[in-house]
Amino acid sequence: RDWSVTGVQTCALPIFQTRIQTAVTSGVGPDVVNIGNTWATSLQVTGAFLPYGSNEMTAIGGSSKFVKTALDTGGAPGKTVTSVPLYGLVYGLYYNKKMFSDAGLTPPTTWEDMVADAKKLTDPAKGVYGMSLAAGSYTENIHFAFINSAQNGASFFDSKGNPTFTSDGVVNGIQRYLDLMQTDKVASKSNVQYDNAIQSTGDFAKGKVAMIINQNNADSTITADGMTSDRYGVVPFPAPSNAKKDVASFIAGINLSILKNTKHKDAALQFVKFMTSETTQSTLDKPFSALPVLKGVTPTFTDNKTEAATFSDIYNTKSQPLPLVPAEDQFESTVGKAMNNMFATIATGGTVSKSDIKTAMQTAQQQVQTAIG
Repeated sequence: RDWSVTGVQTCALPIFQTRIQTAVTSGVGPDVVNIGNTWATSLQVTGAFLPYGSNEMTAIGGSSKFVKTALDTGGAPGKTVTSVPLYGLVYGLYYNKKMFSDAGLTPPTTWEDMVADAKKLTDPAKGVYGMSLAAGSYTENIHFAFINSAQNGASFFDSKGNPTFTSDGVVNGIQRYLDLMQTDKVASKSNVQYDNAIQSTGDFAKGKVAMIINQNNADSTITADGMTSDRYGVVPFPAPSNAKKDVASFIAGINLSILKNTKHKDAALQFVKFMTSETTQSTLDKPFSALPVLKGVTPTFTDNKTEAATFSDIYNTKSQPLPLVPAEDQFESTVGKAMNNMFATIATGGTVSKSDIKTAMQTAQQQVQTAIG
């Protein structure tokens, strides 16, 4: 009766929460579910999931086997986790080796280098741009709002879980990302129609853009579109030279939770143990293009040792979780959709100022605060 519900980021969390609650109240449903790890805290407050206390954690092999950054996504700080990591994902900056070599460029290590390189590699007359963005995807937009703000040392929530969307660090981080299209002009305005990362990945594989920022599971899409792995490289998504934190990604991935009302607790725990075992991780990470969530396990999603080491380093040392607060789902929706609207303004010839960003963030903050109560 172990059954998995895929928790991909594009699914509506309220619908998923309803399904979970229906399973709890009816007593009919799965024993084990897999969820997008950014939902862990929002789902934790429903009370539907079994806490992984000391006995439960021992039954699945112990908390010490997990990479700390991965296990940190399992629930709110200070509370017993109600999900454990299954698959790991992080962002990296993919670059076209030939385009860089032909232009006499080396992979960027700072934001300033990245923008300068992107400008040199942009030629709108030829339909070629330095970068491609999924500017119409609210989930992608919220990820980069978070990463760029984190590089500024900013947080979207305070220690009490209240939204702080209007801080200078947040506003400046969002502006920096919007300006890739607005003032730097290294991304085509047509990117506003890209509502998922696959479209920008396709541009990259076809040689229409020199760089994309994508998660490590982009490898399979890139190669499927005809670009062999020897033609691209990956480096960490760079922070500005004056960044307060060296954050290159949020900790993305899939976690496993057990329904609290399961009638098969021991079997469910054994299933989780099996899924998070070294053997199973090594087997599944390759077809799912995932990073291992266990300490000391070699990535199998790519045969390129340099790429594997780069993504592993990002995952272990340059990433932090999205806000571990119950209102995380509303944060994604309000801020992400506000960024969609701002990109749409830019794409249609308008201008988005710092004041405009702050106003949009104030509206989003009020919406989230009202929902929190």
